[in-house]
Order: sequence, then C-alpha cells, then structure tokens
Amino acid sequence: MHIFDLDGTLIDSNGVWLQIDLDFLRERGCRHTMEYSNRMARLPYRDAAIYTKEYFQLPESPEEIMRAWAEMARTAYAQTIPLKPGVLKYLTLLQSRGERMAIATSCMDDLCAASLVHTGIRPFFSHVVTVREAGKDKRHPDIFLLAAERGGEAPEDCTVYEDSPAGVLGAKAAGMRVVGVFDPFFAPFEEEMKRTCDRYIHSFLELP
Repeated sequence: MHIFDLDGTLIDSNGVWLQIDLDFLRERGCRHTMEYSNRMARLPYRDAAIYTKEYFQLPESPEEIMRAWAEMARTAYAQTIPLKPGVLKYLTLLQSRGERMAIATSCMDDLCAASLVHTGIRPFFSHVVTVREAGKDKRHPDIFLLAAERGGEAPEDCTVYEDSPAGVLGAKAAGMRVVGVFDPFFAPFEEEMKRTCDRYIHSFLELP
C-alpha cells in the first residue's frame, strides 16, 4: 500500500501556511523571524499555536489562534491550492497497476476534504486517516499503523510519501519504507531527510 501525506507532498500548500503566518502576524503588529519559522516547521498544529502565543506574547488563546488560522485557510484549500507537479500522473500510474493508496494527514478534516474535492483526487484513495483519529501527531507511528490496518496491510508492505522530518520519523518508527518529498518549507532539513529516507525526490516526475 502507498500512504501519502497531503500538505506539501500531494498539494502545494505549505507556502500557503507561511503566507497565513505572515498575514496573521502582520495583523497583530508582529515580525516574522527565521527562528520562529524553523521551530514552527517541526511542530504539530496545536503545539504551533501554543508556541506562537508564547513567542509573540499574544493575548489570544491557542484555540483562538487555531480558529483564526483555519478561517484563513478554508478559502485556499477549497479554491486555489494546486497539486504538486507529477502527482496526478503518478497516482494514475499506481491505480493502473492495481496499487492501493491511502492518505495519512495532519490536515484538519474539513480542509483535507475540501482539497481532495478541489483537486479531484479523492477517488484514488481507499481511505483517509488523520492525526485526530490516530490520537497522536506524526512524530509517532500511530497514524501510519492505523492507515495500514484499515487497508489490511502489514507495515512492512507499505510505502509512505512525506515532506516533513516529523512525518518521516513516524513512518520509519512504524517500520515502513519512506520516500521523502522535497518542499521549500522544509528546505533547511533537506540533508536530514536524505539521510533518513529510503529515497528522496524533488518531484513526483522523478518516479517511474
């Protein structure tokens, strides 16, 4: 089974989240820093909100920050965020070979659903698993093991496609093969990804 991350792997969305960060902070008179950006790249959603509140000493609660981010993201996921180059061709090839596919994502349920409809790729996947369902973020193997279990596959028979260092570590902990996918948001961690992944690609156009 092939298990795909969504944000930054199948869809070109991580830049959108950076823009949301910039707009969110600009509205509050805060200045985006590289220290902040590098730390945010490794954090799951709620932890990122907690860190943002503490880093900039914001009056909003983490829940209010998350709601603000989500509202800004809804339009983008439903209307504008595209697939990354080569994704549709690669999914079509896997489908023609009878390969089974699933999604394991940290994306919020409504944003994920909106994106899959907008891009037209939902029919390729037998199921979608989120960190909310798994109960732990992608630093842990739970979401990948749940995706394999729902597909009736052994972990060692699964290949995971991930753009984030945290997701790669979780998938490796699950005992799965991992293909790292380059995304500019995680460019500072590219060498780390190359060392950790079984294969590393800059585009799905590189795959047969």
